Amino acid sequence: MPQQRLTGSKRVNALDRIISLRGDARGMFLNYIKKYLLFIGVAIVIGLPGGTLSAQDLKLAVVHSDSTEATLRTIKGIRSAINAQYSAVTFYEVFLPGDNASLDKSIETIKNINPYLILTVGTFATQVVSDRIKDKPIVFSAVLNPETSGFVRSLSNPGGNITGSSLDIPADIQFQYFKRVIKDLKRIGVLYTSETENLIPPARTMAKAAGLELIAIKINTDKDIPAALDSLDKCADGIWSVADRNIFSPGSTRFILLNTLRNSKPFMGFSRNLVESGALFALDFDYKDIGRQAGKIAVDVISGKAPANIAVAVPGIIWFHYNEKTARHIKVSIPEDLAAVAKEVYR
Repeated sequence: MPQQRLTGSKRVNALDRIISLRGDARGMFLNYIKKYLLFIGVAIVIGLPGGTLSAQDLKLAVVHSDSTEATLRTIKGIRSAINAQYSAVTFYEVFLPGDNASLDKSIETIKNINPYLILTVGTFATQVVSDRIKDKPIVFSAVLNPETSGFVRSLSNPGGNITGSSLDIPADIQFQYFKRVIKDLKRIGVLYTSETENLIPPARTMAKAAGLELIAIKINTDKDIPAALDSLDKCADGIWSVADRNIFSPGSTRFILLNTLRNSKPFMGFSRNLVESGALFALDFDYKDIGRQAGKIAVDVISGKAPANIAVAVPGIIWFHYNEKTARHIKVSIPEDLAAVAKEVYR
């Protein structure tokens, strides 16, 4: 039930009617109480952006394109973070279909809701909304490579009307795990295309800081993959991967996995799905935590911060996954401390 907003002056008048105190000390105390209640009254009115927005006016759109467990957990995290700060918020969930005609209707639905901000889940939903809506703050979640995808100018300074939480585990953390799995790791190889080219320079710097040499080979088509893998097999102690759709098509992924197994080359996948298919190990994230991070960013935006100035969040909870069958095949022993905390072990 909506609460009636009470201004500071009304609260003070009510207090005058029910409290009667005498003496200078009591008078000073009363004045203090009046000022305090006046402050509270004003805070109720201006506690949200716009000066007169109350919690009952706070409408948020949550846009997604599937109902997978990952998406549902992300949405749950979003809601929990925002509800922890605002108890009376109206969430409008908008599902995006695949065809363009229905997409246009969904965008009109969002515009008719007129939310204070829009929360998107996944790359597709983020792409659709960011392309079509420019006059609302957008907070994305569960997006891989938001910089490469063109959603933000940079992770530290997004720019524009959009920011959010990504699925990208920082390369330095990935390299540290790689070193823990492969004790004598010195040189790691990676394939990339123009889509992920901007990830390579900072990754090379992070590798060097970790005492590693990153050998990166750019490919133009999937036909270049066999020769590139042969080159890496000769000079790299292990293969790292970045989420690049131009490389990891179903056919190319199968070829890469078979090649690394045949050559007993430790392969670090960019997702647990690759581990399930045969990669040695990968790091994964908690989707609810990803959503929670997006929700906290949304709270910052509601409080008045510009999305352009809020850095993109990276996963805070990291899980280890490994393939026991692959480890046996390439004769790698997973450290006991990592095996003990592994989220999933594929056999």
